[in-house]
Amino acid sequence: MRTVQMTLDEELLASVDEAAKKLNTTRSAFTRKALRDALDRLTIRELEEKHRRGYERQPVRKGEFDVWEKEQVWGDE
Repeated sequence: MRTVQMTLDEELLASVDEAAKKLNTTRSAFTRKALRDALDRLTIRELEEKHRRGYERQPVRKGEFDVWEKEQVWGDE
């Protein structure tokens, strides 16, 4: 791991320290997890946008997924 310097305002730092204490972890571990979670959300957002653009370029055709309709039945009817 590398040590990095970050600038945080006092209120944010206090909130991070409070959350880390509640979770019984360190400030660094809390921040690493928060950054990983933010990167995961960014990746998901990018994939969803790519998916949306794909369907805009090539919309679903009528009947394209009809073969799957029986698979969608949950059996509680």
